[in-house]
Amino acid sequence: MAGMTPFFRDLSKAELHLHLEGSVEPDTWSALDPSLAAEEGRDRYRFIGFDGFLRCFKWCVERLRTAEDYAFITARLLDRLAEQNIRYAEITLSAGAVLWRNRDLDAVYAAVRGASKARPDIETRWILDAIRNFGPEPAMEVARFGAARVEDGVVAFGIGGDEERGPAHWFGEVYEFARGAGLRVNAHAGETVGPESVWAALRIGAERIGHGIRSIEDPALLRELRQRNVPLEICITSNVMTGAVESLRAHPVRKLYDAGVPIILNTDDPGIFGVTLGGEFELAAREFGFSETELREIAANGFRFAFSTASPV
Repeated sequence: MAGMTPFFRDLSKAELHLHLEGSVEPDTWSALDPSLAAEEGRDRYRFIGFDGFLRCFKWCVERLRTAEDYAFITARLLDRLAEQNIRYAEITLSAGAVLWRNRDLDAVYAAVRGASKARPDIETRWILDAIRNFGPEPAMEVARFGAARVEDGVVAFGIGGDEERGPAHWFGEVYEFARGAGLRVNAHAGETVGPESVWAALRIGAERIGHGIRSIEDPALLRELRQRNVPLEICITSNVMTGAVESLRAHPVRKLYDAGVPIILNTDDPGIFGVTLGGEFELAAREFGFSETELREIAANGFRFAFSTASPV
């Protein structure tokens, strides 16, 4: 947090779009696997475009071999959140990837849940994410797993991965099941595919939209998001680094805010992108002219739109 002004450092914050596997800092990989040179982690985090990012994320998932690995990175992540005055976090576990790798999801979840309960200074809940391009059947397996743990820290179910190869309409029954079981639901949408992806996510019941930046292309969609009070989980640096926007200047965060769409600032994959949440707030001020009053409102949205009761105090 060197160089960050006290306002951004001390502002009470919540993070709602935060992937556990993407939170691992490059040098941490050698701590998990001493045979892995620290430089390899840094090299793997140099990628081009969204497909390159997906390959990088896949590499991270493949390096996590045991429940103890997951507990270790959870503890490391929570240390970083505490340093930033993040009081509440909804951390996304790629449960679909755990199953894809034939890992023991029950053991993995018990490990991350235990690590988060060991840090009572940060209220932590878990979102279980399915890989949308794998189809609805594996997604239902993730949803059923989450449904059995609604009383044990799992707060929501969502879909991530490749929007184009896994359209939201495939998952209507899965989302209906999840909601009926007491899970909240969100969806990655409008990150690399246009407004139609966000519309599809809304039709299956998504209560929050991960990214959603392509919504700016459709005035009717902006109106819908505003009227229904559906927030966008905005990740500025992520969108630049994955090529979801062509440049920082082209990012629509200011236009979305000015259109009255509720937004929340997040880091997405802070280890991969080398960012902090306070840094994202500072970036919003420096590059997009957000005032302290506006940033306090956006920070409050993190608590307001949390899927569990969250307090900034």
